[in-house]
Amino acid sequence: MGGCMSLSDWTIDNPESAGLRSEPLRDMIEWLDGFSHANIHSVLVARHGRLLFEHYRPGEDECWGEPLGNVAHGADSLHDLRSVTKSVISLLLGVALDRKLISSIDDPIVHWFPEYPDLRTPEKERITLRHLLMMSAGLEWNENVPFTDPRNSEVRMLRSADQYRYVLEQPVVAPGGQIWNYNSGGTLLIEAVIAKAAGGALDDVASEFLLKPLGISNFAWTKNPKSGIPEVGGLRLCSRDLAKIGQLVVDGGICNGRQIVSQEWVKESTAAHIGPADLTYFYGYQWWLGRSLVEGREVPWICAMGHGGQRIFAVPSLDLVAVFTAGLYADAINGRLPLVLFNRYVLGAVASRD
Repeated sequence: MGGCMSLSDWTIDNPESAGLRSEPLRDMIEWLDGFSHANIHSVLVARHGRLLFEHYRPGEDECWGEPLGNVAHGADSLHDLRSVTKSVISLLLGVALDRKLISSIDDPIVHWFPEYPDLRTPEKERITLRHLLMMSAGLEWNENVPFTDPRNSEVRMLRSADQYRYVLEQPVVAPGGQIWNYNSGGTLLIEAVIAKAAGGALDDVASEFLLKPLGISNFAWTKNPKSGIPEVGGLRLCSRDLAKIGQLVVDGGICNGRQIVSQEWVKESTAAHIGPADLTYFYGYQWWLGRSLVEGREVPWICAMGHGGQRIFAVPSLDLVAVFTAGLYADAINGRLPLVLFNRYVLGAVASRD
């Protein structure tokens, strides 16, 4: 492994220095130039701890639904991460566990919310942090409809007077741990547990536990205007710093010789624990797991996925990290285009069987 980059920034090198071919990466730029609908904002590729490819494109963007117009994206540009934030939260929880601030992910979630005694039922006593991490809490929840649909549970949560109560009061419709159902409300509860355990605001805890140790100081976290709670997908980072998070995962939680989050947590949280019934992806603890075909062999990858086309692909077997940001918030192509680019061009640049 190349090891995490220096705290100040990445070491920049050419693709060939780390066993990649430049031609497929140049082909990707040419393909994007001919596809005006793509609205890809950045593509970064790192291998062996070095930044080998970095490409930025102007395009329409927004910050948590507020239009920003046509933005000239660059190395210092903060970008909405949306649900990539969930994977960062998983790392933060790992640090909290390492520091013994949280005893176990098998703790009942209601024990962390004594302010809602009326919501403590035998069924909800059985829902644990592990279930929330796996998106398998068994609560009634629907994020399978657009944000514009009033039935969307996340939108209802964001508009509620008490977001935590809204999540916790949802009826239990399945036993915990059995059925995968995407639930951003569960992540909101995890965020609250981390903040309570650490005794500070979530954005401050994130800075202390993870971002500063990675040399990341340029960040923002969009907060709910009513409650002041950091939005569940509101973290904003620049693309180079997204790549640092991917490299941390590839390197088993180590940066500059320092164990930022335990190797055991990185391994456990990025392992496949449950599978959506209608997808070929698997799910860990707020991380997606998939595989691609490279030169006739299957290559597994770990991915942080965010609405609009935000992605961190971490490929430990190739010591490879790829980052994509985009402005496809209202376009269904956001779920497919980054994977197409990753499979066709980034993995296409892998020059040999490692």
